[in-house]
Formats: sequence, structure tokens, C-alpha cells
Amino acid sequence: MSEEQDKESKTEEPTEKKKDKAKEEGQFARSQEINSVFSIFGGLLMVGWILPFVLSDIDVRMGYYIRNSFQLTVDQADVQDVLGHLIMDLIGILSIPLAVFVILGILAGGLQSGFNVSFKSLEPNLNKINPINGFKKYLNGGKQLVELAKGVGKVVVVGTAAYFVLYPMMANIDLFAGMGIVSMIRELQDLAFNLFLVVLIIFIFVAIADYTYQAHEHNEKLKMTKQEVKDEHKQSEGDPQVKARLRQLRVEKARQRMMANVPKADVVVTNPTHFAVALKYNPSEMGAPVVVAKGADFIAQKIREIAEANRVPIVRNPPLARTLFETVEIDQEIPAEHYRAVAEIISFVFRLKGRTSA
Repeated sequence: MSEEQDKESKTEEPTEKKKDKAKEEGQFARSQEINSVFSIFGGLLMVGWILPFVLSDIDVRMGYYIRNSFQLTVDQADVQDVLGHLIMDLIGILSIPLAVFVILGILAGGLQSGFNVSFKSLEPNLNKINPINGFKKYLNGGKQLVELAKGVGKVVVVGTAAYFVLYPMMANIDLFAGMGIVSMIRELQDLAFNLFLVVLIIFIFVAIADYTYQAHEHNEKLKMTKQEVKDEHKQSEGDPQVKARLRQLRVEKARQRMMANVPKADVVVTNPTHFAVALKYNPSEMGAPVVVAKGADFIAQKIREIAEANRVPIVRNPPLARTLFETVEIDQEIPAEHYRAVAEIISFVFRLKGRTSA
């Protein structure tokens, strides 16, 4: 009952993060019928093209030993040598179909998983091999009953297809009695090829339907509750309260660094009560004066207090102070349109300090 309630509460589509995590854990829409399609296609290749080549190669190699059997001695060393060469030849010949099936198996799995490699699904899990749990799953019905019905349906469909393919041969079975061995092999090869072809076509449609069903079931399994979506969004975007606190800390640190620059300033331009802008100018290093600190109201008052404590000249110029506060950011040079007004203040301050300005 709890599983049904849990399923009913999962009404939201899975997020991309949830899908990516499932892939990393080796969970994705998987259809065994696609593997079957590739296996049958491998059988079709084997019967239609590879098997004749393999049989021809075996015939050539075996024929060599049969034709030259009178030249072979029968002592133990020669027999072992012949058998060794024969086994190596057979391994070389059979490696071709083996390689074909391995490649097709990799393609069948890779096309479904997006060639995503995950070893988590290979981790040992005793629950997977517990027969009691397996029996409970079948008692609960659902997917297991669908798989059972699907298996029975495949047997019926393939059996029906095989009957219609093999029936013409069974009706003319007496013709095989007068055939030579080569002709009989070719007839059987054609028959097997037709059978594989019919079954392959059937399984392609079965695989498409099954993969659609498996993709739907996989998506249903990954669905999330509204709370899970909210929690994931919080994890991705960050808790608003934490973000606000971090933003506040960054502002405070930036303000502390700015206040630390006030004692290094050459002059502070103020509107007596509202604005304060600290300027620094080094003719050998800077093209124009730079704003090293600025503030309004309470911050402006603090800038003035620090300037007074460190004997930094304070010049009252309300229009210039307000304009620099609104148009120039910290660590930026003043714009050209303010050069004249600022130059007069800097020159005045430098004369007081006995310095020269450009």
C-alpha cells in the first residue's frame, strides 16, 4: 500500500539532474528485445555470409590434411603438431563470428545507454539474488507479469512464423532424399536464412514496442514528488537565506577593503552630509585619478572619520562629490569630463603637501 501511495505522490516529471544521476548509476530504459534483434541479425549474417566462408575455409584446411594423410607419420610428436596447427586454424576461423557477436552485443547495449559506462550496477547486491524477494515481486504482479506475458507471446509469434517458413519444406521433404550433400546444405542454408529474416522483421517491431514501454516505465520510476523538486532546486540554486548571508558577507568584506584604502587616498571630496569620494593619484603610475572609496550617508560619514584620523585632506564640493559617486565605480579612473574640476582639487592638495602633479 505504501508503494502505491508513494507512486501516487510522484507526479512531477524527472529533472535532467535526476536523469543524469540515474545514468551514472547504470539505470536507463533497457529493452532485452533490442539485444534479441542484434543477436538475430548476427545469426542472419552468420547464415547468409559468414558461415559459407567459414565452412569453405574449414574444408580447405581439413582437405589439406586428408589429402596428405599418407605423408603424415603417426608418432606422438607429429600427431600433436598436426592437432596443434588444426586447433589454431579453427580458433582463427571461429574468431570471425565471435568478433561479430561481440561487436553487435556492444552496439545493442551502447545504443540504449548512450555508451555510458557505469560500474555501480555491477556492485554485489544480495537482494538481487534473494529468491524470496524475487517471489514477492511475482506475487505483486505488475512488471513481472508483463514480462511473462511477453515471453509467451514471443514464443507463439516465433513458432507461428517458423511454421509458415518450414511448412513448404516439410511438404517436399522427400526431395531431400535425392539431393547430394552440397545441394542439401545449400537448401538448409537458404531455409535458415529465410527463417532468420522473418524472425528479425517480427522482432524489430517487438523491440520498438517494448522499448517504448520500457522508456515509459523508466520515466515513471524516476518521477519525483513536488517536495523532491523543491529540494533539488534548493541544492542547485542554493538556500535563499544562505545566499543572502553570503552576499552580505561579500558586501562587508568589500566595504572593509574599501575602508582600508581611505588612509592611502590623496583627498576626499564630499558633500558635507550625504556623499564622500576618496581619490588617489600617482602621476608616474596613473593616467588619471582613481576612486578608491565612496559612500553615501553613514558610509560617507565613516569615510570622513577615517580620513580625518589619518590626516587625509577633505575638500567640500557637493556637485563633484555627487557626480563622482553616481558615475564612477571603485578602482576606476575618473572620466575625462571631470579632469578639470578634479585637477584643481588635486593640485591644491599636492601644493599643501609640497608634491607636484602632472
